[in-house]
Amino acid sequence: MTNTTPLIACCGILCMLPVWGQSSAYIPGVTYQSADPHPNKNNRNPFYFEGRIDWNLLKITTPSDAWEFAQRGIYEQDDLENMDAAIADYREAYARNNLANGTCQIITSATAIGQNINPPPCMFTFRLRLGYLLRETSPLEAISLFQEVLNIDPLRLGVNQLIGDTYRIIAQQADNDDDATAALQNSAAAYDREIELSPVTPLSVELTGDLANNAHTHWALAGVYNALGDAHEACELDLYLKATKWHSDTYPWRIQLAQTRLANLTSCPTQK
Repeated sequence: MTNTTPLIACCGILCMLPVWGQSSAYIPGVTYQSADPHPNKNNRNPFYFEGRIDWNLLKITTPSDAWEFAQRGIYEQDDLENMDAAIADYREAYARNNLANGTCQIITSATAIGQNINPPPCMFTFRLRLGYLLRETSPLEAISLFQEVLNIDPLRLGVNQLIGDTYRIIAQQADNDDDATAALQNSAAAYDREIELSPVTPLSVELTGDLANNAHTHWALAGVYNALGDAHEACELDLYLKATKWHSDTYPWRIQLAQTRLANLTSCPTQK
């Protein structure tokens, strides 16, 4: 029997590719838009898909549940840059997916996957986004939302970082030194929790030579200790420089600044 499927060489390997007839021609930007991009939106798995779906492709006139309000809020935030509208939709999603009023639950067992769960699982995406938008105007509410995200997913990276960043905003807005100091101490504790989620172990050092992780968090923590007048600023700057050796920094100018600051500090204390 002769195989009529064409053979095309790719990277030195013969790859079998089907021939597409004119009847199934694909037109970029047109073909995929003709079908419902989310055909099962009315029969979703109770574990919500938390990523973004293009709002225009959903063809939803008016959101009817927490997931749809979250999707429209993402569209308003990212595409329209209408933060007020996004906040309003995220708040509506929160009202419809809320532990306090029994409209969501935290799932702790993998055996629940695929089952008909009522109420549905609590979602983290709109909580993260709403909290981020409220950091300046309502920082305590933002922190509460971030804490809910950690209740949903205790190992989610970046959330404790957001909590630490928000406490620094509270410190900047504080009316007195005592409140500012308390907020900075809470910020430092949150940054420590973020670092603990990505530990450096003897085995990881042996395998990679990487002596630190999370340069961004070490940099932020060094800033907090600087504001507190705490000598552990030197410890964090040292860890920051070790981390950037392998991972660099989004803002590389901070590396030279850290080197200069560290040269003017006393050595790192042995204990916090």
